[in-house]
Amino acid sequence: MRLKRSLLALLVLAGTAGLVQAQQATPPVVANSPPPVESPPASPVREEPPPAPITLPPPAPIVAETPVVAPASPKPTVVEKPAEPIRRTRSGAAIIQALDKVTAETLRFEAPIGQPVRYKSLVFTVKACESSAPDETAPEAAAYLVIDSQPKSLTGRAPPPPRQVFRGWMFAASPGLNPLQHPVYDAWVIACRASAPEPSKR
Repeated sequence: MRLKRSLLALLVLAGTAGLVQAQQATPPVVANSPPPVESPPASPVREEPPPAPITLPPPAPIVAETPVVAPASPKPTVVEKPAEPIRRTRSGAAIIQALDKVTAETLRFEAPIGQPVRYKSLVFTVKACESSAPDETAPEAAAYLVIDSQPKSLTGRAPPPPRQVFRGWMFAASPGLNPLQHPVYDAWVIACRASAPEPSKR
């Protein structure tokens, strides 16, 4: 009898415990509540590749704008014409002094331009004779001479051909600058002067 009672009590306890568990498992029903919305299954997330790097062009250099200035027109240069030097005075005749080294005889004579003048065996021909200009500091006289050696012809014989012994300028202030080189005679320029006027013919 006691055994039956114990079994009955166990059964009652077991039923009570199952009822309590069933009540806890079922959620309470709330009136006017919407049915639960089932969320759609989550789609798998695609992993996108990282974006390609963008290369930007280098920035253009900043050039400062310089103002355009028109070139200045060059001023006309005035070229001053140099003053022409004063020309030397040209004379019509040269005064020459000659020396015979053997006899020590000297002779001063006038030789007109372009006219041959004989002194013993020498023939002097003056091509030009000029004096220094007024603006020159030192006075000077120079003559361009051609001197030929031509001995006189002997009686009944033809004269020997002339031989040139000097050609060039002689300077009165510097006779040793360009002297006559001759074993017997010596000559040099003394001065220049205007040639004597020709006598009038009646």
